[in-house]
Amino acid sequence: MNKLPIIEKAGGDQGMHFGNNSTRPPSLTIFLICVVGLFLILTVRLFQLTVVKGSYYRRLSEENRIKEVVIEAKRGEVIDRKGVVIASSASPVSGLVKDRFVSNRVVALGDSVGHILGYMQLADKNDLNNDLCLNKLRLGDSTGKKGVEKLYECELRGINGRKLLELNAQGKPLKTLGQIEPVDGKIVQLSIDQKLQQRTQELFSQNISSQSAVFPKQEFLDKAAVVALEPKTGRTLLLYSNPTFDPNDFNLKNSERVADYLKDKKQPLFNRVTEGAYPPGSIFKLVIATGALEEKAMKPDTIIEDTGQITAGPLKFGNWYFLQYGKTEGEVNMVKAIKRSNDIYFYRAGERLGVTHIKTWAEKFGFGKITKFPLLQSEGLIPSPFWKEEILKEQWYLGDTYNLSIGQGYMLTTPIQIAQATAVFANGGNLCSPLIKQDDRPNCTKMPMSNETLQTVREGMKQACDTGGTGWPFFEFSVKNKRVNVGCKTGTAESHGVGKPEPHAWFTVFAPFDNPEIVLTILVENGGEGSTVAAPIAKELLTTYFEEN
Repeated sequence: MNKLPIIEKAGGDQGMHFGNNSTRPPSLTIFLICVVGLFLILTVRLFQLTVVKGSYYRRLSEENRIKEVVIEAKRGEVIDRKGVVIASSASPVSGLVKDRFVSNRVVALGDSVGHILGYMQLADKNDLNNDLCLNKLRLGDSTGKKGVEKLYECELRGINGRKLLELNAQGKPLKTLGQIEPVDGKIVQLSIDQKLQQRTQELFSQNISSQSAVFPKQEFLDKAAVVALEPKTGRTLLLYSNPTFDPNDFNLKNSERVADYLKDKKQPLFNRVTEGAYPPGSIFKLVIATGALEEKAMKPDTIIEDTGQITAGPLKFGNWYFLQYGKTEGEVNMVKAIKRSNDIYFYRAGERLGVTHIKTWAEKFGFGKITKFPLLQSEGLIPSPFWKEEILKEQWYLGDTYNLSIGQGYMLTTPIQIAQATAVFANGGNLCSPLIKQDDRPNCTKMPMSNETLQTVREGMKQACDTGGTGWPFFEFSVKNKRVNVGCKTGTAESHGVGKPEPHAWFTVFAPFDNPEIVLTILVENGGEGSTVAAPIAKELLTTYFEEN
């Protein structure tokens, strides 16, 4: 038998060897360490995702699958005094617009109601921070920015609904999981008459269907203001400023048209009825007449000789009839002075009344301050010696009193102030604040004038629109073959613009004379004579009113 080999003792640092004699390379060790480290990192991350933040990521997954979208509430309708819809909101459209089912605002009467209705736009930071409504605005909501849309935002604004949608992998809706229905806004009824609004817009458009030989040419109608009130209550029947704008361009985000409005030098967004301030011209003679009679500076039968012109220092002040035709009108009393708008008579009346009392009576009629009508307004201006010294650093002269007495010089009024003052002579002597809603409560105060004064001025206004008066378009005014008597006053006010522009044309009227239903005031900027330019417009609109009522 072969003998087993003798086991020898190894010397030095030797150990047992099996197979080839070799050592592990350093790169392998590093690799093994990296693998183990990566495994540990993945383990920790998996633990974090599934245990620590598991609920968070499950919620994100659900949110990607389920989306909450806003269902915009239908904004409340705006209707006229007879219930005709002026503005409404359509039901939310089917397609999503930035996570919303949008309800579009549509103004049926378009640009005929631009300045009274106003418009809507996306709520900005200021709107969100200063929202006074109980149902607060949220980011992405639209809100009223001007006019009725802004004034009655809280009533018109509904309560938005919500809808939960399940989405597929591409984000398309699969089904509705739940829904909270929106609550519509409230209806707001205005006192305006949509027929009058639309007829006014037609008259000032480029295609006047009923234009006659005596109707003013289109180029004289570029800038104008028209307002009508119910004299016994102050309710606004008509408010139109020309040029105008279409609220739909704002509501439907027609950026090109909106940009055109902003660049237009004729200022279509400017409301001339309430914001425009102009010298009232001869219409202010109604205030001078009332003040002079009440302060006993004049009597109804006080006679003033029309000499054609009078002087104040080096300056001459003429009567319009003398300046245009070289004629005088002889002896004039108060009624005839109003009928013929005689400047000489009112120069003397204003001189006797005095500038202090002129200012006092102007304020009593509502001039020099904003009315209680809720739209943005200009105060106008009643000049005085103190004002002239403080502002112009000049002394007040008798000529200033003469100018003020016929509504010229520094005096400024708004068309709505003129309409409010005219209504005093229509309703029996009450100053009534203009209103905008049909259910607004009338706010009227009795003017401190006697019945004799009231009847004297009324008679002058009646004769002004009768044969021989200045309001010649109304000499034979009839509707449905029935004569309609009116009380009126014409005004032609010098304009202080560049290049000697035409004067401003004024006309204010109430009808019927014995039981007035409507006061109508027309202003045409730089239009010319009130009797020639503004009065024919008033005649057209009163015809429309009485044909419909």
